[in-house]
Amino acid sequence: MSRPATFTPPPGIHAHRLHTARGDFATLEAAAQGQRKGTVLFVPGFTGSKEDFISLHEPLAADGYRTVAVDGRGQHESPGPRDDETAYAQGELARDVLAQADAVGTPVHSLGGQIARAAVLLNPSPFVSLTLISSGPAQISVSQQQRVKLLRDALAVMDMTQVWEAMQAMEPPEDTDTGGLDEGLDDLADLRRRWLGNSPAQLIATGRQLCTEPDRVAELAALPLPKHVLSGDEDNTWPLPLLDDMAVRLDARRTVIHGSEHSPNTDRPEETARALADFWNHIHKR
Repeated sequence: MSRPATFTPPPGIHAHRLHTARGDFATLEAAAQGQRKGTVLFVPGFTGSKEDFISLHEPLAADGYRTVAVDGRGQHESPGPRDDETAYAQGELARDVLAQADAVGTPVHSLGGQIARAAVLLNPSPFVSLTLISSGPAQISVSQQQRVKLLRDALAVMDMTQVWEAMQAMEPPEDTDTGGLDEGLDDLADLRRRWLGNSPAQLIATGRQLCTEPDRVAELAALPLPKHVLSGDEDNTWPLPLLDDMAVRLDARRTVIHGSEHSPNTDRPEETARALADFWNHIHKR
């Protein structure tokens, strides 16, 4: 589970509801400073939220990028059905992203994982580029599939509070410690609040997708869209050689953020922001 530095928007980051043709979504947004270069849409992953990108807004806004991070349907502060898994089919979530892109004003640079990829494959026209952040070509690793299956099985018989308590009991002490987090995270209270805001149906449906996603790299490579594969230097969800190979197949820029794991945006936000801005600036210089 990703651990943002804070859940409290710093100065310059505006929390609001993004009104789209497919409903309203909780959003954190920062306006570009100086000459505006473009708009960035951050799409969070499994068990994540808009706060996963909270430390990227300031440096990217300073470089001229308007940044918009959303909670997807059934994530954290964006409501969604609690017991209807069909509402979270990948195509439905991809259409949500397209509606979000339309609402913020296209074209946009999209950053995310498999849902962002699905949106681009469904309709690439709103997008200037796609950055896949710690997201591989197909299903997650076997070890992570086992973890997701345990979670899905638990959600079938337990409520969200019970599952949270079970997860905390199973984690080793170093993983439940709040060291390195801002004081605003009081004994994991904010992480717990985010967890309880998620729809169980969303977690079950998207967890299944992670375990069954086909390899769509050839489809994505066929799109004349600049692509970027960014990850930490350790990742148990998709092994690095798999990400390296995917970047080659996509003819994509490849960035490895040293000293980070599956969430370089929270582990090493300054380095991640520099890498993103460098990629987008190169596109705009063409």
